Parts: sequence; structure tokens; C-alpha cells
Amino acid sequence: MKSLVMLSLLLTPLLFSFSNAALDPDSVYQSFLQCLPLQTTESADDLSSIVFSSTANSSAYTAVLQAYIKNQRLNTSSTPKPIVIITPTTESEVQAAVLCSKKVGVQIKIRSGGHDYEGISYISSDPDFIILDMFNFRDIDVNIADETAVVGAGAQLGELYYRIYEKSKVHGFPAGVCPTVGVGGHLSGGGYGTMLRKFGLSVDHIIDARIVDVNGRVLDRKSMGEDLFWAIRGGGGASFGVILSYTVKIVQVGEVNTIFRIMKTVAQNASELVYKWQSVMADIDDDLFIRVLLQPVTVNRQRVGRASFVAHYLGDADSLVALMTKNFPELGLRKEDCVEGSWIDSVLYWANFDNTTAPEILLNRHSDNINFGKRKSDYVQTPISVSGITSIFNKLVELGRLGFVFNPYGGKMNEIAPDATPMPHRAGNIFKIQYSIGWSDSDPELERNYLNQTRVMHDFMTPFVSKNPRGAFLNYRDLDIGVMTGDNYSEGKVYGDMYFMGNFERLVKIKTAVDPDNFFRNEQSIPTLPGKSSGKCVGLDCVQVSSRSYNGEARKKMWIQMSFLVLCKIFLG
Repeated sequence: MKSLVMLSLLLTPLLFSFSNAALDPDSVYQSFLQCLPLQTTESADDLSSIVFSSTANSSAYTAVLQAYIKNQRLNTSSTPKPIVIITPTTESEVQAAVLCSKKVGVQIKIRSGGHDYEGISYISSDPDFIILDMFNFRDIDVNIADETAVVGAGAQLGELYYRIYEKSKVHGFPAGVCPTVGVGGHLSGGGYGTMLRKFGLSVDHIIDARIVDVNGRVLDRKSMGEDLFWAIRGGGGASFGVILSYTVKIVQVGEVNTIFRIMKTVAQNASELVYKWQSVMADIDDDLFIRVLLQPVTVNRQRVGRASFVAHYLGDADSLVALMTKNFPELGLRKEDCVEGSWIDSVLYWANFDNTTAPEILLNRHSDNINFGKRKSDYVQTPISVSGITSIFNKLVELGRLGFVFNPYGGKMNEIAPDATPMPHRAGNIFKIQYSIGWSDSDPELERNYLNQTRVMHDFMTPFVSKNPRGAFLNYRDLDIGVMTGDNYSEGKVYGDMYFMGNFERLVKIKTAVDPDNFFRNEQSIPTLPGKSSGKCVGLDCVQVSSRSYNGEARKKMWIQMSFLVLCKIFLG
């Protein structure tokens, strides 16, 4: 009896001293090992093999953490590290991980490929967070008969492209050019590639999905409802749950595809050519996509501006040359500039592999070179004049390292309503800009300089780009445009309006309905409706309690449980 009284007296100060403290990594690790078997029928041994901690199995933890960090800028000794990493292999393990994260009171970050430019799938401003790494969810089932593919969230685009190629040489999927990008993040954030003008965005081809919600339920399109299904096709899946897989419609790409690259400096009329490109791409054949790269280069020991016109055409070289001669003769395209091949050949070309590389390279999940980098984005809705383009070239040369990627719109993008998916940037945009800078030296001073170049150039571009609000692309994640702390609607609205424009408020209502306590959150997630309390929740008018309060309660419960177990061992044997 005395032992029980002493136990009670000791628990009270522990409760108050630890409920708001940073969590102990060992305690969190043990809590997951104890909790996971209670939430699934799988054995404790199987479950222990998917949980990694910096203290319990540090070498394996480090290997798993670094395997899918795709930006060395976010892989330093001072970069925040997760307390625990969980690498589920089954849906029930994902369900258990979500439920146990709620019980333990830690933020959950969901990683599918690690290509998010600011690393918010594996770092956090919250001191207590875990990573749910979905790389084991990479099954791909391609059905050519009905032109569909079911693809796991942890699969990479290259793997998807290869599995389609295995079944058909005349089918493909409209998504990004980098083969190591994870499907879960790419598709849930919008996703696009060189068939943008022909087929639209990746999200325009999603017909079903499987997701684990905040209550640990596995939902498909029918059971989640059309609101949530709409939200995870461009609104960012990590705000609403854990994406398990998407079912997509694949597209017909023809037997012959053609690519070309033509480079012109400012002295070779690059400014005039870029100006003409703006008007050409608005109405040219939807089968043609011409990306323009603007960058400073050294020619005869002098820094100059250069434009590279890089094309993908769903057709043969003869018809492409005829099309360009009619619509864009100034570029001077000749048949000898063109390279014909299959669609998978074009994929390899755009991924910067040489023409001797076999398609099997797409199955290599680590075929990319990992450097330091930063990206930003903009949309252009009014043609930039020749003098304006020249001034942009001059500014790029002055800054010295930064480059631009201009991605043309038009075609299918003009036919899809801005609210068809959360990604609103459709008709009315001439092209999208990606600001791109990369480097390979870890010198902090270089990093400060290069990051400053992106911000200076972003300011410089203000007169040329969209306004009220200035647009941005979610998959070019950029924390410079705003960060949310906790669940602050006004902070979320700053970047939310830029990414989603008129679709932001609908996303907020859906978020509030399906995750009222804001469990699934990150630095740029969708907030819940402001000034509400989770006690009264009806449909899209569902209300929320702050994440700080929610975490405090979860932590309090965990510390009671852990303290009770420890003290029981001390006093009761």
C-alpha cells in the first residue's frame, strides 16, 4: 500500500513537468514498439523491423533517413532529425503508425520520394516528429486493356514509366521528367511533364485512390467521398492523410516521338526568339511542347545570356519540321536537329541519359546526382517584351548562377476549369517559371549567396508575373512565400492563395471536416477553419482544436503511461 501511495505522489509532479517537455527519443521508440502491435494483427517482431531510432539502431536509422534526401542543403548536422522513422510494408502498418503517432503525440511527416524542394517531408520546425517513409509501397499494376495503372505512393515516376513500357510501346503517362520523383508527392501536388499541352496535369488522370485518414481508416474514392478525392488531386495529400496508392488512366503516345534542342545566345537574337515563343506556344499543335531554359553561360571568356529551346513532339521529325517552319521559322529548325524514337526514348532524353542508356535505368531508384539546390516559381499571363526579356538575361548574368525554366501552357490546360482540381493555374497563363539554382559545395557562404540570388531575382520579376495574388506552384515548394506555425489560418492563407487561389477556401473546409484537430500538418499544409472548437462538427462546417492543445493532451497521456511503467518496475518489482 505504501508503494502505491508513493507511486501516486511521484506521478503528479512527473505529469506536470513532462507534459510540455521535448520527448525523449528512447521513450518514443519504446512507445511505438509497445503501441504498434496493439493496433494491428501483425507480430511484434515484424513491426520492430520497420521502426528506426537514432539511439536504438542508429546506423540503420541513418541509412534510411539519408536514402531519400534529395537536397544536400537539407542534410547537414544542424538539420532537424526525426525521433523515429517508420517504414511500413502493409496498409495495416500505416494505419497503426497513424494511430500510434496520435497516442504518442508526435507530428508525422510523410515521405514518398524526398524530392520536395524544401524537405518538409523529412524535416520539421516541430522538435518532436517522426517520418512515415512510404518507399516500400511501390507496387505497380498496369492494365493495357482498360488503359489504367494502380501505382503505390512510394513508387517512382521512372518505375511507372518502365512498367508501362513493359506492357506497351505506344502508351505513357503525363508526369514529370525526373525519374526518381516519388509518385505520392508528385501526383498529390499537381504533377506535370512534357505532355502537359496534350493531356494536362497528372492529377487530371487520377480516377481512384487509397488513403489512410486521421482515424486510421483505409478509404477509396467511394468511401472517402468526392470532396476529399478532389482535395488529394493537387491540394497536397499530406494535409489530409497518408496516400497509399493512386489509380490513373494512362495515355496513348504513338510509335514515334521526336525531340530537339536548339541553343541561342543574346547575340544570336535569343531575346527576340523567346518573345516569339510566347505567342507561338499559345496556339501551336497540342502535340508539341517546347521548354525554354534561360541561363548565364561563358562564351569566349565572357558571361552572356543563353536560351535553350528543348522540345518533345508526339509525332515524327518531318511533320515537326513542317509545323515549326510554318509557325516558328525564326528558330531555324532542321531535320538534322531532330532525334526520333519511342516515347520511352524521349523519357530517357529528358532525364539527361545518353542515347546508349537502356530503359532499365528507370528502375534504379538512386540514378540521380544529389546536390544542393533551391527552387521558386511564378506564372506569366502577359507577354514579356523583347526589352523585358533582355533585362532578364542581363539580371541573370549579373547574379551569375541562377537559371530559369519556362514551361509553356495552352492546349489542354486551356480546356480544364480552374476548380476541376485544387491546382488552379490553367487558362490565362502563357507559361510557368521555375527559378533553378544548384551547387555542389557545402560552404555556408556560398549557400547564402545562392539563396539570395533566388530572392533577388524573384523580386526583380515582379512586374512581369501574375498578380493579386501572385501565383506559385505547390510542387515547386518554396517556404519563402510563407510558413504556418501550428494551425494558423491567416498564415496558411498567405501561401494558400498563391498555390490554390480560389480553391483555397474549399480546401480549408475539407481539411476541417476530415482532420479537425490538424493532426496531418506541415509548414505549408492546409489549415483548418479559424476560431472553432472540435466539439461541434457537422460536415464541411466541422471545427477544430489547436494542434498545440492536441499534442499536449497526447503527450500527457504518453508520459502518464511511461512514468507509470517505470515507477511500477521500481516500487513493485
